[in-house]
Amino acid sequence: MKDLAKIPATVITGFLGSGKTTLIRSLLENAGGRRLALVINEFGDVGVDGEILKGCGVEGCSEDDVLELANGCICCTVADDFLPTIQKLIDRPDPPDHIIIETSGLALPKPLVKAFGWPDVRNRVTVDGVVAVVDGPAVESGIFTSAPAAVQAQRQADPALDHESPLEELFEEQLGCADLVVINKRDLLDEDGYRQVLETTHGYLRAGVPAVAATQGQLDPRVLLGLGAEAEDDLDSRPSHHDGDDDHDHDDFESFVVELGECDSPQGLLDLLTPLSARFGVLRVKGFAVVSGKDMRLVVQGVGPRFQHYYDRDWRAEESRRTRLVVIGEKGLDEPAIRAALAQEQAAA
Repeated sequence: MKDLAKIPATVITGFLGSGKTTLIRSLLENAGGRRLALVINEFGDVGVDGEILKGCGVEGCSEDDVLELANGCICCTVADDFLPTIQKLIDRPDPPDHIIIETSGLALPKPLVKAFGWPDVRNRVTVDGVVAVVDGPAVESGIFTSAPAAVQAQRQADPALDHESPLEELFEEQLGCADLVVINKRDLLDEDGYRQVLETTHGYLRAGVPAVAATQGQLDPRVLLGLGAEAEDDLDSRPSHHDGDDDHDHDDFESFVVELGECDSPQGLLDLLTPLSARFGVLRVKGFAVVSGKDMRLVVQGVGPRFQHYYDRDWRAEESRRTRLVVIGEKGLDEPAIRAALAQEQAAA
């Protein structure tokens, strides 16, 4: 007899570079025998997050278990893209024990949760919980928050910020829908900084929603999975600026892909990217790089001026060995100048 129990789904939301993919990778490594399926929503033209998870090398996680949605924001394409993907997962002969959904940093979580009320899905899947991942150091520095003191500091540094930032609204939307908040990069915060982040975060949360700290996305799966929120039946308690709106747009952001040659070393590439990110106000850089003399693929991820890198797997024979990076920023990002500067700096290196 077919198991009539609903398959739990966890929605993991959070701003660009908060550490969602790292958190999911940790979940895979500590799944404890659970069959996890991943649905990844990218922003940009290269499926970096999906590729990172496909290349994780974790036993029991096959590439067939990682599904990517590349047709735009997940909360804007629920009928055309997301719901058919969920249907495909639950119709498998051996369906997953748990579905993990990583939204892009631009997605509103509430429309996605609402999609689980779709008749063909509702009786077979439930939203176990919405987990919002917060970049602790970014919040401490006053980014993505409407705290008056932080906004004033930003205005003094940049007159162009003398208006409500769409990033603040996204931050509020993500936290307001959350059943659990993960304050990531705890190791980069001192005690006063951590308390400040907690105070800021709690200002956006619904009553009773807990916040936990993590370093490099490392958390016991028992903390993240099994929340039992049934969020699709609890929409009224999750406020949104877009309640009643038929749609929304993300015209405040843009992205492009840049290709570079081989780099002599990971640090050399970071020395190239870090000052350019600061100079042009780049929010996020992510992608893969070819390092001279190395058979393995280098993963590069940057949030503002902070970058990290690691080798994830060997380049495959059928792959084109090339450095490809997605650059993401707010509207008005000077793509020609960034491309020219990268080409000039790499040629001079």
